[in-house]
Amino acid sequence: MTIEPSTQVNDSNLSSSGPHAAEAIETIAKLKQALSSVIRGRDDTLGLVLTALAADGHVLLEDYPGSGKTMLTKTLGRLISKNSNDEANKHIQPFRRIQFTPDMLPGDVLGVNVFDPKTGDFNFHYGPVFAHVVLADELNRTGPKVQAAFLECMAEKQVTTDNSTYPLDELFFVVGTQNPLDLAGTYPLPLVQLDRFLLKVPMSYVDSSSEMDILENHADITHNSQNLEPVCSRDDILHLQTVVSKVTVSKEIRQAIVDIVQSTRTHPGLLFGASTRSALMLQKTVRAKALLEERDYATEDDLKEVAPYVLLHRLKAHGGPNETKDILDEILIPHLETLIRG
Repeated sequence: MTIEPSTQVNDSNLSSSGPHAAEAIETIAKLKQALSSVIRGRDDTLGLVLTALAADGHVLLEDYPGSGKTMLTKTLGRLISKNSNDEANKHIQPFRRIQFTPDMLPGDVLGVNVFDPKTGDFNFHYGPVFAHVVLADELNRTGPKVQAAFLECMAEKQVTTDNSTYPLDELFFVVGTQNPLDLAGTYPLPLVQLDRFLLKVPMSYVDSSSEMDILENHADITHNSQNLEPVCSRDDILHLQTVVSKVTVSKEIRQAIVDIVQSTRTHPGLLFGASTRSALMLQKTVRAKALLEERDYATEDDLKEVAPYVLLHRLKAHGGPNETKDILDEILIPHLETLIRG
């Protein structure tokens, strides 16, 4: 998809919109700097992950083993601290990693009720899903029952077990991973599960200069990763998400989002199109992208950059993933060109 960048000029930016917006920008800057000290050559991916975090959505990373998916998420989780004075949520951890396997049960993720013989009561033991940042490693390697249980967490920020419901924290960010190799024995994520991820991001191999940098500075990178300290708190991230919700989306960009989503429903090459929830998620992502660019308004460039990551995994073409991408490009180009000309 080739569309010339927008030439729109607007001197407004979030840093001049007040102290609250300035604090949000500072939070993003701290996270970017700390992540870049460990994760090299993946600025685009880091930007998309932070966009999803700022938009209060989840992200699915997909690429081959050794591409840095797990390291990225572990690093992000260590950079956000929980509130030390929050006694009611002391069971919530800053970061947890869940390695999904075929023999896993829902209780291994959500938690279980354990009988206490002294009191005769059942006490709920919180599972690893009770955390601010959760790495769902190789989510497609666990069975449908566990995937379905995890879906409720992602969609509603709560856990239900034995007819009791336990709320997750307001800050609940899932980074799921899957790799396209060795698919034997895996359970492909159903579309209803994929729809819970705000973004699906392929992580390609780094370029040669970045790989050389990694080889030359591996000792420093390892030292940085092992000595990371939190750079922001849970409340800082929640504040960041509040600022995102106030970013301006013009009527023209909103209309373009609607037109794009509507076009996916009528294209003969697609089995089904994007839902209204997809439109809402696209708008939310556009706002977050604008914030990462230190703007209090969204542009057509923001829409152009994030639309494929929001929509591709929500569409299905008769001819497979490659055809889906071609069709989405075919849909996006005229709508974005119209938006730019307008």
